[in-house]
Order: sequence, then structure tokens, then C-alpha cells
Amino acid sequence: MRLKSILVTVIICLCINGLQAQDTAHYKGMTINLDEFTVAAKKIGFDVNSFIKRVEEDTTFYRAFKNLHIVGFTGDNDIRIYDKKGQVEASLKSTTTQQMKGRCRTMQVTDEKVTGDFYDRKGNYNYYTAELYANLFFTKGTVCVDESGNAPERSNGSLAKHKAQLKQLIFNPGKPVRGVPIVGAKVAIFNSDVMRYYDFSIRSENYVNGIPCYVFTAKAKPDLGRMDRGEIVIDELITWFNKDNFEIVGRKYALSYKTFLFDFNVQMNVQMTKFNDLLIPSLVTYAGTWNVAFKKRETAAFIAQFQNFTSSN
Repeated sequence: MRLKSILVTVIICLCINGLQAQDTAHYKGMTINLDEFTVAAKKIGFDVNSFIKRVEEDTTFYRAFKNLHIVGFTGDNDIRIYDKKGQVEASLKSTTTQQMKGRCRTMQVTDEKVTGDFYDRKGNYNYYTAELYANLFFTKGTVCVDESGNAPERSNGSLAKHKAQLKQLIFNPGKPVRGVPIVGAKVAIFNSDVMRYYDFSIRSENYVNGIPCYVFTAKAKPDLGRMDRGEIVIDELITWFNKDNFEIVGRKYALSYKTFLFDFNVQMNVQMTKFNDLLIPSLVTYAGTWNVAFKKRETAAFIAQFQNFTSSN
């Protein structure tokens, strides 16, 4: 009996300590669960509210993709389009080298292997995913940036506008996208109308390369009904922030939505690196399916790796 009492006491103490180790923080009506390491950091000066405000206002993630327009690099590109049975029906695998001269960039394809109908007879892309990839990671001819370092998109018209909106939706998750019907405001997870559908947390862990990080997670509540589920686009958003400087070193996220006119389901993983104080993606993986009314469903995956970064000549 005495041994039993001791075991019960130990279990109760462990449970109490476990509960004490968990804590919550509040920010603009948002409740954030903290793990024991973040609780400990909070006690010695980690400001949770300032950290979440930094997360909310961060623009460096989307900017990192634009930084690929102002550095030289070697890119390994692997794009695959799948049929209804999950078999590859078209693909591109290539190595590209981008060079900078002043504010202008050019790109050479050093190796390329293509299968299926990846290109049409005129050499244009047959698939939206490929076109989006090329618009983001490939350079055709000579393209120059402005004095601020931005690479303005000179093409006009609704197609260029939709491409820009689509890139904002996919590569800047968590921010509202103006001009996108139905889903534009549903991605704004920090807005009060949207945040109520999510569970938020901060935990402490090392990223894949061993960098100590605070990890901010927004995940759709598991018990959402059908109507509530229709009010969100981001299923999960996980971001790793370097503890030393709070820079983003990685992000993983999943987006999905379904209407009578269109549906999509996309998962992405992005790893960042630094070059000359610039935050730049070093690895981007994507797997997704898109379906638009009166169009053929498109299911694709890609892996983009960037390395050997250089400055302008």
C-alpha cells in the first residue's frame, strides 16, 4: 500500500509539473499555447507579444523570393506533372545558371531533360504550374531591376495581374490578397474574423540544420464544421525563426479550398539561407492540385534548389 501511495504521489506531481510547464499568451484576441521551453524563455525576457507582432508584420519571406532576382546562382529544377492515375505525364529536369551584371540578370540552361507534352509546339508551357515556376525562378533574355532592387513585372493585363495574385497567395501565406475573389481575405489568419478558426502555438526546437529556433504554428481547429471549414484557406502554417535574430529559416504550409468553380490543395516547404545579408530560399518543394471549371485538373510537384550564390559583376 505504501508503494502504491508513493507511485500515485509521483504521478500526481508529474502531472502538476506538466501542467505548470504549459502556459498561454494572448495577442489581439489570439490565444497562443507555449511549450515549457518557451515558458522558461518568457521568464527570462522573451517577449511573446513582440514576437507574434513580428510574425504578423513579417515581409521578409516573400521578399526572399524576390531576392533571387538580384543575385547570381545555380538552380536545379525538377518539375513533374501527374495524370489521374498518379503517373508522370510530363516533366522537366534542368540546371540553370543566373548571372548578374549591374542591375540586370541573364540565365543560361546548362542541362535540360523534358518528357511528355511539357511544352507545346511553339515552345510555350502547357501547364499552369510550369508557367508559374518559370515566372518565379527562370529568366528569359535580359531582365533589369529598378533602383530599389525590385524586379518589376512589365507585362500588363489580367493574366499578369492574376499571376501576381497567385504568387502572393502561395508565397506570402497569412497575408490578405487584394483582388482575389472568395479566398483573398480568408488567408489573413491574424484578422479577428479568421483567427478564431485556428489553434496557435510557439515551441522551441532546432531546425534541420541545427539552428535553435522558435517555431510559430497556426493550425486549423480539428473540430471545425463544414460551414466553418469553408471560411479558411490555410490548413497549417509552421514557421521557424532563428532565436538569435528572429529571421525566418524555414516555413512549411498547406493551403486548400473548394467551391463549385474551383478547388485547390497545395503543400509547400521552404528552407532559407543567407548571402550578403540577403535572405534567399535555398530549397523549395511543392505538391499540389488545381481544378478550375471547364479546365483540366492539374496535379504537379516540383523541387527547386539554389546554391553557388554570387554578387553582381
